[in-house]
Amino acid sequence: MGEGFDIEGLDRFIKIQVNEDLFSGAVLVAKDMNPIFKKAYGLASKRFNTPNRLDTKFNIGSLNKIFTHVAVAQLAEKGKVNYKVPVKEYLTDYPPEVSDKVTIEHLLNFTSGMGHYWNERFFASMGNLRRVDDFIRLFIDEPLAFEPGKRRQYSNNGYVLLGKIIEVISGQDYYDYIRENIYEPAGMKDSDHYELDRPVPNLAMGYTKMDSEWQRVPGPRRNNLFIIGVKGSPAGGGYSTIEDLLRFDIALHEHRLLGPEYTGTLIPVKHTNEKGEPHVITRAGGAPGISAFYMKFPELGHTAIVLSNYDPPDGKKIADKIRDMVLDSIKAKT
Repeated sequence: MGEGFDIEGLDRFIKIQVNEDLFSGAVLVAKDMNPIFKKAYGLASKRFNTPNRLDTKFNIGSLNKIFTHVAVAQLAEKGKVNYKVPVKEYLTDYPPEVSDKVTIEHLLNFTSGMGHYWNERFFASMGNLRRVDDFIRLFIDEPLAFEPGKRRQYSNNGYVLLGKIIEVISGQDYYDYIRENIYEPAGMKDSDHYELDRPVPNLAMGYTKMDSEWQRVPGPRRNNLFIIGVKGSPAGGGYSTIEDLLRFDIALHEHRLLGPEYTGTLIPVKHTNEKGEPHVITRAGGAPGISAFYMKFPELGHTAIVLSNYDPPDGKKIADKIRDMVLDSIKAKT
């Protein structure tokens, strides 16, 4: 079923990383939506010596943005959202300096000029950030860094704003909307924006060697609770599992979440690079103690998911290895 993919070689590589304390998490590789490799490594809780499992819930960081994007696309598909109109059409009380100029399209493709909410306000109140409005208060008075559409700059604030637009148009709490319109239809029973001060079974704790500025610090890994906050936002910080993310991938493929046209705006059906070689579409999320990768090889039929409760470089090393192994397995056949 793997068609030349070196399953044993991947396992050996990951075990070396685990033995050197460079990886902890779960990994899945699928071909034509069928898993050919899935395995968990390391500990979900070092305090209680609890191992990671295939159904362990990992913080997926900014990988959550794809769910916000799907939600906006669902509303657009129903004619309730126009990508080309400014934010003020949906958020009438947002400061006009931003809402008059920024469109939904700008927010989706990171050309809005908006920034990030990991500021002093965030760290002063991160134990109380539980609703979309709580996050908006962190940046509502911030000016744009540049004229919308002039260049691209990754932005968490823009996706929080999209979350608020989802609430206004749908009449639902953002978290409820995602649960009812994405997780449930896709069968993602172990995915949600869990609040960390409430007991959640089988939830991995994040462990980091970074500080809040993403700088490496000496000493053993520390729990990341006082870096990431109590709950994630529409920009990231929810939880999922490798098997749930495969269910999401299948639901997209089967058009259970969106029709073909809007699905194609997220995951192109066929996509090669400028050399005509198979292209790898990567969606990722990361923060101290968080590393998540969702990779698609559209022409080859492979999907790979790497979730880790260690730092971004640790998960990336595994994701890069899988990418190289998939492409090598295809070269070996030609």
